[in-house]
Amino acid sequence: MNTKKIHLLIIDPQNDFCDLPANYLPNGVSPSLPVAGAHADMLRVAELIRLGGAGLSDISVTLDSHQLVDIAHPTFWQKGDGSDVLPFTQIQAVDVRAGRYLPRRTEFVERTSNYLNALEQSGRYVHMVWPVHCQIGTWGNNVHDDVRFAYNQWEVSNTRIVNKIVKGTNPWTEHYSAIQAEVPDQADKATWTNEELLALLRQSDTVLIAGEAGSHCVKATTEHIAQHFGADANKLVLLTDCMSAVAGFETQYRDFIADMAAHGVKMMQSAEALKMLLANEEK
Repeated sequence: MNTKKIHLLIIDPQNDFCDLPANYLPNGVSPSLPVAGAHADMLRVAELIRLGGAGLSDISVTLDSHQLVDIAHPTFWQKGDGSDVLPFTQIQAVDVRAGRYLPRRTEFVERTSNYLNALEQSGRYVHMVWPVHCQIGTWGNNVHDDVRFAYNQWEVSNTRIVNKIVKGTNPWTEHYSAIQAEVPDQADKATWTNEELLALLRQSDTVLIAGEAGSHCVKATTEHIAQHFGADANKLVLLTDCMSAVAGFETQYRDFIADMAAHGVKMMQSAEALKMLLANEEK
């Protein structure tokens, strides 16, 4: 057996988040929310699994998975005059109260206002309208080809199954974190704290974290894990050359890295992680 239990957690390594070159794109399809640097990040993740997979005890992959009509998509919203809301528009509760931005269905106004109020009270994020992304059943929802091929080979070689965590299916709440939604829906357990994933991660000596984007879903997931781990947050390792920030949110990403370091989370490059995995291979 491996000397240590090293778990690789890959957050949202999906096509819609990757700045893929032309030879990775199907005809007429392109990523809807590409993060600059994400394709290179995913190639490094794939290489880490391919070369160091024998040193991994577990792999988990989170999958951002949305409805077409979702509170984080333009399809949900309209301006007060009935015109479309563009992607990358930030909306606050005061905007809905003033009628500047409204849900397309009037019966959704109260629930939407309650959601925005709860989100703002948490102090974590201002609500963002993103391009439609990771829609369930689409190419954009799929895992980056190289990452999927690498972990499929790991599954076959080890007769193991990669743990897949679906998040984001509830259209009423943003779900950046794989641990819980930003505003949990009391009627939907899928938005509550993912105790099963936390328990699985706690069994590990080290949790390597990679994925997209460092400014949002990696950030939110890692923050929640560190919060639940407490003193054991030193088990967490952010692979900083295997994640990138959404353009315009670089400061948010840098602040996240600094905050996690202050909580005992380690930072590592994939080459250093590979050395760790090679040393941990079953002899």
